[in-house]
Amino acid sequence: MIVEYIRYAIPAEQQADFEAAYARAAASLRAAPECADYELTRCQEDSASYILRIRWTSTPDHLEGFRKGEHFPAFFAEIKPYFHAIQEMRHYDTVTEVTGTGGANPTLYAWAGGAEALDRLFTRFYEHVADDEVLAPVFAGMDPHHAQHVAAWIGEVFGGPAVYSTEHGGHRHMASRHLGRHLTETQRRRWVSLLQDTADEVGLPNDPEFRGVFSYYLEWGTRMALIYAGDNPPPLPETPMPKWDWGITPPYRA
Repeated sequence: MIVEYIRYAIPAEQQADFEAAYARAAASLRAAPECADYELTRCQEDSASYILRIRWTSTPDHLEGFRKGEHFPAFFAEIKPYFHAIQEMRHYDTVTEVTGTGGANPTLYAWAGGAEALDRLFTRFYEHVADDEVLAPVFAGMDPHHAQHVAAWIGEVFGGPAVYSTEHGGHRHMASRHLGRHLTETQRRRWVSLLQDTADEVGLPNDPEFRGVFSYYLEWGTRMALIYAGDNPPPLPETPMPKWDWGITPPYRA
C-alpha cells in the first residue's frame, strides 16, 4: 500500500461546490479496485486548506491502472475545475504505523507481526515441506528465495508493503506459477494443514479472529491454485493484488 496526499487551497466561496464535487467523485474511487480507501479533510486552523488522502494498492496501480482505467474519466470530470488549486500531490510510503486504543484496527500484516514474522513462518514451513512425503515432490528444485517470495505475497495481501506487486510481478505472476502443475486435493489439504501447524510452531497470533481470517485465506488461496493448476485454467488475472482484512475478502466473480 502507498498513500497519496493531495493538498488544496480552496477559497470560501468555492468550498461547498468543491466538497460536493468530491462527494460525487468518491463513487469512482469506491468502484476502482486500485483504491483501498480515501478521506477528504479540511484544516481547522486554515479553513481554505484541504487534504485528500488516498491509499492505493501501489503507485503503478494508481498511475497505470486507475489513471488509464475505466473509472478515471468520471472521477477527473468532477474534480477538474479544482486542479489549479492543488499545492501538493505526492505518493508516500508508510514508515511507521501505530494504532492506539481509540484508533482503527491494525492490518492483518501488522497483527501477524509484520515482515519478520511472515519470513519466519514461511522459512520454517518450507523446511518442513522438504521432509514431507506429500509436498516434497511438488516443491523439488524450488527457488532458494521461494519462502521469502511467498512471505512477501501474504504480507501484501494482508495489508503490508507492496513488495510482491512491485518486485515479483503481482497477481498475474503468482497465478502463472501454478499453470500446468496439476496439483491434487490431497496436496492442497496437506499444504493448508502443515502451514497451520507451522503457524502454531513459530508463534503466530492464535486469537480466534486472526486465525479465522488466516484459515479463510488459506482455503481461498489454495483453491485458486488448484483452478490455475488444472487442465482448463482461466485466463491469467489482470487485476491488482487481492486484499484481505478483518471481515473483508475479495468478492466472488464466476
